[in-house]
Amino acid sequence: MKTKLGLIYGGKSAEHNVSLRTALAVINALDMNKFDIHPIYINENGEWIRGNALDAPVKEVSTLKLQDTGNTVSPVSLNAELFPAQTEQQDKIDVIFPLLHGPNGEDGTVQGLLELLNIPYVGNGVLASAAGMDKVVMKNLFAQAGLAQANYVSYIKSDYEKSPEDAYKQVEEALGYPCFVKPANLGSSVGINKCKDRQSLEQAFREAFEFDRKVIIEEGIVGREIEIAVIGNDDPSCSVVGEIAPKKEFYDYKAKYEDGDTDLIIPADITEAEYETIKEMAIKSFKAIDGSGLVRADFFLTEDGKALINEVNTMPGFTPVSMFPLLWKETGIEYPQLIEKLVDLALQRFDQKQQIKHTF
Repeated sequence: MKTKLGLIYGGKSAEHNVSLRTALAVINALDMNKFDIHPIYINENGEWIRGNALDAPVKEVSTLKLQDTGNTVSPVSLNAELFPAQTEQQDKIDVIFPLLHGPNGEDGTVQGLLELLNIPYVGNGVLASAAGMDKVVMKNLFAQAGLAQANYVSYIKSDYEKSPEDAYKQVEEALGYPCFVKPANLGSSVGINKCKDRQSLEQAFREAFEFDRKVIIEEGIVGREIEIAVIGNDDPSCSVVGEIAPKKEFYDYKAKYEDGDTDLIIPADITEAEYETIKEMAIKSFKAIDGSGLVRADFFLTEDGKALINEVNTMPGFTPVSMFPLLWKETGIEYPQLIEKLVDLALQRFDQKQQIKHTF
């Protein structure tokens, strides 16, 4: 009997288009003899549109941008057992894969909804998703766990607007130049700028606050950009490591998704001792946020071999040419099998949670 797999994609986020590319890749990789694929599109207005089950691969991303032809649904209709009047029982979905990047999807909001509806879903839970999205909270947790990382400061917009000059001075005194200014709750390198002087710092603050009410500023680290993939629940495992070698000054949105102007080196040329350190830190970071399913952990590796964790991504780029699947391919797990493994992990976690008592 085939598994009815719901794919939620799109989303009310600056990473909407990235999510569409992810959905296209996953759909075309799934074995349709094993899965009934149910597309659930969240448009840029936040409306949920459920399409018909797919019986063939999809060729174009534009096909996935489902139109509102009276088929918008309430998210609660995804659970046919709790809300039988709103959906047919045969449309019940067995497990959801939220292919959402950024706020309103990767940040614990959709995960919380699926928890309330008691539907199994792939990936991290509410806490890990929220902590992984908010870079300030994430770095605070890493500090608590004793993980080495770059120095950082943060601001919320209202505090910054009271005295921008004080903010600039604090950054210069605490971090110096170069430094990186980022929206705290966004991914895919959206809204990130490298600052070399006061003028670029002021502009970077203004741009970052266009995407979030909170920004984080990190000191510039001279080192190689190393990434490792983690999958699992309570007993996670790691892939080989890869290296990002951007031809630009840093790995920005265009370099990731448009220019192809970046080399991905897999496996990265590091020592066995460096690999073991990064692997240990990656698992420690996974557990620090109470991760489940998957994360990609990103590091800096300095010339003297010191590893500094940069961040974890709880829904990393997931096309076949993204770093996360490529790392697992090099480790021995092909893209279709990786998706199936993540679905299995979701079902295992769901079954485990069903054992929890809710009465006393």
